Amino acid sequence: RTRPSLLEYLSYLLNFMSIIAGPCSNYKDYIAFIEGRHVHMKLLEVNWKQKGYDRLPDPSPTGAVMYKLCITLVSLILFLTLTKNFPMTYIIDNEFLDKTPFLSRLGYLYVVTQAAKPKYYFAWTLADAVNNAAGYGFSGVDERDTFRWDLLSNLNIWNIETATSFKMYIENWNIQTAAWLKRVCYDRAPWYPTALTFILSALWHGIYPGYYFTFLTGILITLAARAIRNNCRHYFLSSVPLKIAYDIVTWVVTQLAVCYTVAPFVMLAVEPTIKFYKSMYFHMHILSILVLLMLPIRAQAHSVRKPRNQAVQNSVKSK
Repeated sequence: RTRPSLLEYLSYLLNFMSIIAGPCSNYKDYIAFIEGRHVHMKLLEVNWKQKGYDRLPDPSPTGAVMYKLCITLVSLILFLTLTKNFPMTYIIDNEFLDKTPFLSRLGYLYVVTQAAKPKYYFAWTLADAVNNAAGYGFSGVDERDTFRWDLLSNLNIWNIETATSFKMYIENWNIQTAAWLKRVCYDRAPWYPTALTFILSALWHGIYPGYYFTFLTGILITLAARAIRNNCRHYFLSSVPLKIAYDIVTWVVTQLAVCYTVAPFVMLAVEPTIKFYKSMYFHMHILSILVLLMLPIRAQAHSVRKPRNQAVQNSVKSK
C-alpha cells in the first residue's frame, strides 16, 4: 500500500536468493523477512491460546532444511545416473525410430522425461532449503499443528508424479513462477487468459524455439483436457471402481501428454522438435483439436481484477 524506497525495490529484485537461484516471492513476504517480522507475521494468523500456548512459539527450520537436503541428495544421485544414461536426444535417433514400434517409443519417452526431472528437483529444492536456512519460507501451521516451511516451495514432487490432470501437473511445477504468471497475466487478461499466460511464460523463459513449441502445444492440451474433464468426469463419480478407473486412465494420459509437451523444452532447437513430433505422428495435437471441435466448451468463470482506485470509484458511483 506504500511505494517502496529505491533500496527496498532493488533489494527485492536483485537479492541473491531470488535472482541467482530462485524462487521468486511476493514483495510483502520478502520485506517482512528483511525487517525480521516474517515468521511473527505468519504466527499471528493462528489463535495460539486455543491451542494451549501462553506465548508465540519459536519455529525452527532445521527439520525442513534437513528433509529438503535429503531430497536434493537423492535428486543429485538420480541426475548423475539416470539423466546421462537416458538422454532425450535418443528418442529421435534414426536407428531407434526405425526399430522401435510406436507404443514402445511412447514408453521410452516417459522414461527419458522422468530422467530429465531430477536436475529441476535438485535445483529448486536446494534453493528452497537455502531460503529456509536463512529463516525465510515459513508459511504457518497445518491442520496437525505442524510448522510448515513451504511458502517458497517451487514444486510438489508427489503431486507432480501422481497428477491426474494437466492442470494439476502445472500447478505443482514451478509453483512460484506460476503464481506470478497468474497474478500479472491470467487474472488481468480480458480475453483468452489461458493462451496469453502460456505465451507470456514462453517469452519469460527465453528465445529458444523449443520453449515456444512447448507452450503453444500446452495451450491446446490444456483446453482439450479442460473440455474432457468438464464434460466427462461427473459420469465416473457414481462409484468407487469407476472413479479409480478414471483416475488410472487420466494419470496415464496426463503423464504421456506432459512428456509429449515438454520434449521440445529439453531439445530447444527446431529441427529435433519437428523430427520428434513427426515420429509421434502429431497425435496429441490432432487429438486435442478433435476434442475441442467435438466437445462443448463451457465458459470459464473469469473476472479481470480492477485497479483499487477504480473499484472504489465504482463503489461510490453505485451509492
